[in-house]
Amino acid sequence: MVAADERKSRADAERLATMIMQLQRCFMLHLSKELAPGNVSFAQYFLLTYLDQKEVLTMSAIAQKMGHTTPAASGLVARLETSGYVMRSIASDDRRKVMVCITPKGSALVRRIREEMIGNLLKIMDHLTPDEQKNWVHIYSKIYDYCQSK
Repeated sequence: MVAADERKSRADAERLATMIMQLQRCFMLHLSKELAPGNVSFAQYFLLTYLDQKEVLTMSAIAQKMGHTTPAASGLVARLETSGYVMRSIASDDRRKVMVCITPKGSALVRRIREEMIGNLLKIMDHLTPDEQKNWVHIYSKIYDYCQSK
């Protein structure tokens, strides 16, 4: 019986893997279409969403959050700065520290894309019963908590 349960779990995991890849592709393509007019990559958008939640971050904190080296993060920030989405400054207590903050233009982009994402999710939720909606949020919350703990 255990072998049959393991085969069923494996089959379910394989099905989920396929669905997740297709969903990610769908969401990423749509998000990319939204970001293309502003010449912002997904990595840059992710950084903007993170900066929008914080007041100011150091370049090393950005590199750590993004999983990049500091020079790679610096390149990411430089492109956003050129587009007017972030500003860099020097820390008053240590001139070697580069501080980065989001501009109102960057915050407006984050809000606009987020509202579009929410609108798309609401359209998906229209196809679910209230119980399915509740379960979806519950399951995604558990998945999110697991991912945050890693």
